[in-house]
Amino acid sequence: MQADPKGVLTGAHFLDGDQACCEGALAAGARFAAGYPITPSTEIVERFAARIPTIGGVFIQMEDELAASIAILGAVWGGAKAFTVTSGPGFSLMMEHIGYAAMTETPCVFVNVQRGGPSTGLPTLPAQADMMQARWGSHGDYEIIALAPNSPQECFDLTIQAFNLSEEYRVPVMFMMDECVGHMTEKVEIPPAERIEIRPRRHTSRLPGEFRPYEANGDGVPEMVHAGEGYRFHVTGLTHDEQGYPAMNPQAQDRLVRRLKRKVHDAAERIALYEEENTEAADVVVVSYGITSRVAQRAIEMAREKGIPVGKFRLITVWPFPEAHLRALARRTKAFVVPELNCGQIALEVERAAAGHARTIPVTHAGGSVHQPEQILEAIAEALR
Repeated sequence: MQADPKGVLTGAHFLDGDQACCEGALAAGARFAAGYPITPSTEIVERFAARIPTIGGVFIQMEDELAASIAILGAVWGGAKAFTVTSGPGFSLMMEHIGYAAMTETPCVFVNVQRGGPSTGLPTLPAQADMMQARWGSHGDYEIIALAPNSPQECFDLTIQAFNLSEEYRVPVMFMMDECVGHMTEKVEIPPAERIEIRPRRHTSRLPGEFRPYEANGDGVPEMVHAGEGYRFHVTGLTHDEQGYPAMNPQAQDRLVRRLKRKVHDAAERIALYEEENTEAADVVVVSYGITSRVAQRAIEMAREKGIPVGKFRLITVWPFPEAHLRALARRTKAFVVPELNCGQIALEVERAAAGHARTIPVTHAGGSVHQPEQILEAIAEALR
């Protein structure tokens, strides 16, 4: 393996999505991971466990997903960049600590390599049915960011982006892979470290006596300190004031929760990543993400061969949802076709964003395999009838 002096790979490699995700985490500066084995995500931390001694960091196999998800939060407050990996059943167990990370504004990354569910479902086969859980799985009002890669290259690139977004907005970021993307092997180009943008933690420059742990700046994101640096601070999942201490009243709740939501919501257009192609004069636009976007690409090509004016809109950032952009697009197209490996989760968001300006046609699939391009092509044809 070709690596730089810090042990991070460089150059061209043939990696599967899980391996590329691990390398992206290392390139982003992650030096702590905690996890519990679960198909089809285990390969990420298996590789991390093998690689991290050469770089200087720690991997801990915890007794379960609850322990893993709280361990990474403690590591972050100790000064590390940290992440955990799981799949559907483990993701369900981690929801309490995803909410805790949102409330305490702990920057971290949760990788979910999705498989068929509910319950233990289809451990070795793909699905995309955890998308709404990623956004709404924990209780209360809060915001997260979620990315959906469709290739091993994006597993590398977007894992770095996930860490950058977590640090910039101090939120838990969901990295929503799927079994197909996790296990497919393709060429991955890893640039030298100096060409990779790494956003630093928002560490305060204030003196201990001047620092207020949850005093928001102009963009609503507080600065941060770590344990052992001489600062006094309190971290709690309870509603808290700017000092971090419990403030059990409606006014403090309203002020805090609205800021937690606003810091992501107000930056939604800047956070949003998507791939758009030939939508200007399209009668139909196919909206897809993850592995389904690769099948949709073939369906789009088949439709164009038949002379159908069809556009492509691939979600890379799924949450926050690019609502304003899709609403504008709905005003100049007839219909959206939304294939996904679930019973219609993101299709409902597309329909909401379209606000009656364009039809939304879901192409659902319960998981276990991917769509056939002909299924998506049939929906494109239906949109024109």
